Amino acid sequence: MSRLSRANLKGRESVFAGGPDLYRGEIQATCPPSLEECVSVMEDCCAEAYQAHVFLNNGTKDLRRMNRVLQSQRIFLLVGEDTVRKYKADLTDEIEPAINELIELAQQGLSSLQKKESLLQTKLDTAQSRTTRPTASAPASRKMDARRLQTLTKQREALELEVQALETELLGKGAKS
Repeated sequence: MSRLSRANLKGRESVFAGGPDLYRGEIQATCPPSLEECVSVMEDCCAEAYQAHVFLNNGTKDLRRMNRVLQSQRIFLLVGEDTVRKYKADLTDEIEPAINELIELAQQGLSSLQKKESLLQTKLDTAQSRTTRPTASAPASRKMDARRLQTLTKQREALELEVQALETELLGKGAKS
């Protein structure tokens, strides 16, 4: 008799040790202890896989930008140093005359301000020598001299400030070139 001709009236035996359980639906289903262990181990594996995914994602989320940075470096390495020196020399030749002209203008302005300062200083000295001389002039002329002295002093202070500003500007431009 062949195996197929005989009817098998018994159900298949379960591979799990807990015995056959009837299907009760997912809400009411109970899991045998051997499956519970398997499920908990699988959940642990899934948690570790998720943590590994998060770690890998955090480590590589900047990969596109880093690739662009490295590619630009490769492009820079393709340019020879002779080419860089040539362009640097061209740029220097183009900018240097303008910078020298600006420095010369600043020096001329500084020298004219120094001349003005010395002129005002001599005027101040002469005005002070006039006020120290005993004169028989009226008090009105003394008041006028005092006012003139004040205006000259203010002008001198303003010119000193301008000289200082030009000196700092000249030093700043001299340091850049």
